[in-house]
Amino acid sequence: MTHVYLQSMGVVSALGLGAAAMRDNLFATRVGGVVETDRYTPGRPLHLGVLPAHVPPLAGAPARQRSRNNAVLSAALAEVRPAVDAAIARFGPARVAIVLGVSTAGVEEGERASRLWQQDGRWPDGFDYALQEMGNAAEWLSRELGVCGPAHVISTACSSGAKALASGARLLRAGLVDAVVAGGVDALCEFTIAGFSALESVSAARCNPMSANRSGINIGEGAALFLMGRDPGPVHLAGWGEGSDAHHMSAPDPSGRGAVHVMQQALARARVDTAAVDYVNLHGTATPLNDAMESGAVAQVLGTAVAASSTKPLTGHALAAAGAIEAAIGWMTLVDNPTGRLPPHWWDGARDLALPPLHLVAPGETLGRAPRHVLSNSFAFGGSNAALLLGAT
Repeated sequence: MTHVYLQSMGVVSALGLGAAAMRDNLFATRVGGVVETDRYTPGRPLHLGVLPAHVPPLAGAPARQRSRNNAVLSAALAEVRPAVDAAIARFGPARVAIVLGVSTAGVEEGERASRLWQQDGRWPDGFDYALQEMGNAAEWLSRELGVCGPAHVISTACSSGAKALASGARLLRAGLVDAVVAGGVDALCEFTIAGFSALESVSAARCNPMSANRSGINIGEGAALFLMGRDPGPVHLAGWGEGSDAHHMSAPDPSGRGAVHVMQQALARARVDTAAVDYVNLHGTATPLNDAMESGAVAQVLGTAVAASSTKPLTGHALAAAGAIEAAIGWMTLVDNPTGRLPPHWWDGARDLALPPLHLVAPGETLGRAPRHVLSNSFAFGGSNAALLLGAT
């Protein structure tokens, strides 16, 4: 069996720009990340996972690639760039692939252009509708890195970033490439907030996963990129599971069968027993239906004693980037963590007695030893589900 490793990682989210800042805030004993703002909903303040600092625009990129989405991707790339450049020099540009999860490519620029058209009857100077083509992110990254291997995006809503890592692993195991730059990116925009608001899924307050008082999600943004390869790295992508139960366009199958399937698939592919899983990063959106489904599925596969948390009250739900950002959180949990600090589950503590009593991580909680395996769940519209099992090396 060909082993696949995550060799280098770069990440930006509401918790921080860069892995070091994000790690400090992740394990802090005070809640951070998500903030209240009406930037995208004037007059209607919402808690959103906005990046904590300005991301410079891509001034040197072609107009068709000069989106904030690609600028956010560039911010994550900066951290992993030296390792990626070394891989390109070693293997050649044709042997390096790019796989990204994306859903909001160029939508913010499209919104601004549409407003100008409605007001003045003209498009902005230099506006190119191709900004909104989802493959745009992979196109920009290929150009930026100078690679000519396979390059594509995956857009399966909230499982996209996780599925990008699984796709990268398949390319490596098939011998089609020797290195993969994989991850996900999504930038905030009015469109996604309005869409989830129409579904009555958005909470004005910080989201409250697994609580009896949960009332919806906080939308977020960010990006995470990994250099994947066959040579040993800090984290082993031990297993992954993917499925599509197609129960409903926007509601999960309440039985949790699709979620159970992908978790079991990840464990079986890794040949890892459930007892070896030390922590589960829950999809944990804080919607009534998702949390009910997921808590039942986790209890069925792993029991209720395994440590678990949703980190979306910290990062917001970054949609196509969520699975990649949460894989980065899995990396932070596994690497340089001898006491086993665990990502806390920030909520009001009001248990929903209709849900299985999962072991939700308290702030400051540790395993008391280095963790071995982390399972990360990503469940998307249409039942497009994914689970990643990450292992310490």
